[in-house]
Amino acid sequence: MVQGSATREGVDSFRDRLRAHDRSLSPAAHRVAKFIDQNRAAVLASSAADLAASIGTSDATVVRTVQALGFEGLADLRQVLATTLERRSTPADDMRRTLAEVGESADRAIDLVLDTHSEAIEAVRSPEIRAKITSAVSQLHRAQRIVVFGIGPSAPLAHYVTILLTRNGRQARALDATGIALADQLIDLREHDALLVLAYGRSYREIAATFAQARKLHLPTVLITDTLEKKLTRRADVVVPAKRGQANRVALHGTTLVVLEAIVLGLAASDQARALDTLQRLNDLREIVGGARADVG
Repeated sequence: MVQGSATREGVDSFRDRLRAHDRSLSPAAHRVAKFIDQNRAAVLASSAADLAASIGTSDATVVRTVQALGFEGLADLRQVLATTLERRSTPADDMRRTLAEVGESADRAIDLVLDTHSEAIEAVRSPEIRAKITSAVSQLHRAQRIVVFGIGPSAPLAHYVTILLTRNGRQARALDATGIALADQLIDLREHDALLVLAYGRSYREIAATFAQARKLHLPTVLITDTLEKKLTRRADVVVPAKRGQANRVALHGTTLVVLEAIVLGLAASDQARALDTLQRLNDLREIVGGARADVG
């Protein structure tokens, strides 16, 4: 068992093991090891079965990979990973590490973004996550109104989704306030709403309050997240994993946007007459406002 593997900036015992065993890992094991490396916080709160579902493999493959890296089991692995997360990473830290990785090459930076999104989208294509997106559509479709929670960098995404939902004939609004200002928005939650939540990392006061109010009103909740932390995920009816890039690197929201647009189009397909009628009325209104038909995005 690994004892006291203290981790500080520039010292990473898990990554050292990964480099040492990289050539001996099978393709399936390499994919598992890479997921663990890039989703360390999620691994701390996940069982082998949870990880297998997120990666799109079997729990036996997860366990074999952990052992192939020289760990006795998941508990041993978590002990090492926990040390890498002791110092809370800031956006500046994440950007510093990302820029150190790409150097001064714009091409390498572009490749990093494209490669990261490509891998994340491939994960979303797995049968397990596809099924969760379908379940999310089913939960939201039955609601009279869809309320989208997103604060910080997720707030613009929440507003964008409410625009798309409204254009497709759905009643929608965004929850984007922080601190006590959120109370003024939460008071508007009502029976027959459904909640679509964008939340990442650890549970925090705003998300805890939002989930508490949803539970009080018995509202169905869909969570889009890049973590499997139980304190956060156990409160949602459907959890859709959407990676925001590599662990301890700059956050990338492209995959979240893809999942959101898949949900919106799934909802439109579930009630095509309503979506088409609303978009036709939108075009009619544009013609009145603009003086000519404006078929723009």
